[in-house]
Amino acid sequence: MAKNIIEKVPFKFEPGLYNIFTDENIQYYHRYKEVDDNGKYIYWDKVKYHAKLNNDDPKIAWYSVKVHRFSGKKIIDLSDKENNFFTYSVHGYLDSSLYKISEFSKDTLMPTNSIGNNYLFSSLAIEEAINSSQLEGALTTRKVAKKMIVSKRKPKSPDERMILNNYYLMKEIKKLKTEELSIDMILRLHEIATDGSDENGVVPGQTRTNDDICIADRDGNTIYQPPKYNEVFSRLEQMCIFANEKHRDKDFINPVLKAIILHFMVGYIHPFSDGNGRTARALFYWFMLKNGYDYFEYISISKLLKEAPIKYSKAYLYTEYDDNDLNYFIYYQVEIILRAIDELRSFLEKKSKEFEEIDEVLKDSILKDGLNFQQKDILKKSIKNPGRIFTANEIAIDYDISANSARKYLNRLVELKLLIAGKDGRLVTYIASENLGEKLMRVKGIK
Repeated sequence: MAKNIIEKVPFKFEPGLYNIFTDENIQYYHRYKEVDDNGKYIYWDKVKYHAKLNNDDPKIAWYSVKVHRFSGKKIIDLSDKENNFFTYSVHGYLDSSLYKISEFSKDTLMPTNSIGNNYLFSSLAIEEAINSSQLEGALTTRKVAKKMIVSKRKPKSPDERMILNNYYLMKEIKKLKTEELSIDMILRLHEIATDGSDENGVVPGQTRTNDDICIADRDGNTIYQPPKYNEVFSRLEQMCIFANEKHRDKDFINPVLKAIILHFMVGYIHPFSDGNGRTARALFYWFMLKNGYDYFEYISISKLLKEAPIKYSKAYLYTEYDDNDLNYFIYYQVEIILRAIDELRSFLEKKSKEFEEIDEVLKDSILKDGLNFQQKDILKKSIKNPGRIFTANEIAIDYDISANSARKYLNRLVELKLLIAGKDGRLVTYIASENLGEKLMRVKGIK
């Protein structure tokens, strides 16, 4: 193992050592708890650092942390390579965070003004597809990637192929949200994610057939070796049983926790030669949508994960190195989810204000009630970007409507002389006029 990546914990936890807290060092028990003063679920290296700052014995400090964490530990029916079970616990900070996530809904996220529930924007299918691919190393920019999807052109590189596959993958999980998890579903999602790729010897929709795969650091040191390939199917079957089981009453597991655990387990099992991360994140979204968290259709966790990929990797390794404690990965993912929700709120507030501005421009015109949300939003974009070119396919993708509906909405704006129809070869285009704002100010009583 590479010492420069993660230092191993000093010892395995044994509850029988409670008598370590003598009268002389009982203060450790009160000073070092399951989380630090900022609510972070920290690993041994940070506990050691804080202990040294306080002139405390790091090992006693670490044991105190482990005693607090042991209280309330729950075992789940998923095991590691030595058949030891994974565990988690829900303490105060995590409990309140899960409550915040569960209290959110699409309705509570949407602004209460005229934007209402009609507001639709570039959906998860595009945003998560691009961000998830970039997390895996794709270099294509968002602008180029979206243009490829909108124009329906064939990908020109492996990076573009990955993004297009992820786009189809995120569309697929919406269709599957009423299904129970099965190995066939997992293989199907992987097949979509890796279609047309042969990177790392991957065969789309098929599990790995050897144990050559390992996770290494930049210096080539092995930091993680997945379970053996001939165990993959039994482990995936075990994972499906866990996902489909109704955990209720005393066995209750918060659905957000289950989604995060599924995310972790695909990465841990590493069933494929390539595409494990994309498949893991797709299953996370699938489980969230399946359990009624519909607003996750508008959230991209990969956007935030790719900002700190090392932390993402370490969250996996901390769990493996410290008694299969899933809380490291859970806490990290919960933090990512809460940040993603905050970003969505800010985005919606900004778009809500812009929508109110276009309503104000149209307030003396019959157009205020004569145009639907999508048409008003197109006008808003047109005012901000004179000369911008729209296509029916772009509008269909942006607002999750049919191409025929998109064409109808755009043609109506052409009839009202608010957009200009044009052609680019056989493609019909719709161009924002240079003086659209002035036109809208003059419009009165148009039918």
